[in-house]
Amino acid sequence: MKYGRASRAVTLTLPEDVIARLDAVDTDLGRAIVMLAERHATGRGRPPRRAEVAAYGNHAVISVNPVGVLKRLPGVQLVPIGNGRALIALAQEISVSQLELDLRDAIERGAIKQVERQTLEALADILRRARLSPSVSIEQRTIIVLESKRRRRRTSRGGLW
Repeated sequence: MKYGRASRAVTLTLPEDVIARLDAVDTDLGRAIVMLAERHATGRGRPPRRAEVAAYGNHAVISVNPVGVLKRLPGVQLVPIGNGRALIALAQEISVSQLELDLRDAIERGAIKQVERQTLEALADILRRARLSPSVSIEQRTIIVLESKRRRRRTSRGGLW
């Protein structure tokens, strides 16, 4: 599994200038090709992935579309990773099991937009499948999030620093 679905290895020969342009999209050439193919297929192919598993070696992370209802769940912080995607950071007191339960509760409350519902359902499904899988374990890890102590000012670089 790569890109959150069944995949297979292929060998390509590409011109150096095309490789350089793909590398500008993503340093993983396979991921760059998938992103461009999905961008090209928008509206015709499968719907955009609301939540997906990005594997690296025998580890994986979940990336999501950052929707408002997810940002408002207790103890959830979304960390942008580019291309309109985010990783989920949980406060120390929130477990993955609690997140899954909070997702299911938010879905059942029903007062959310269709896109938000699709994202929550996709994320809850990933967590459920991982929890039930005999070949997957779920580990919570800490990521470092830097937060400005003072009010954010616009800089020419657009960042906090």
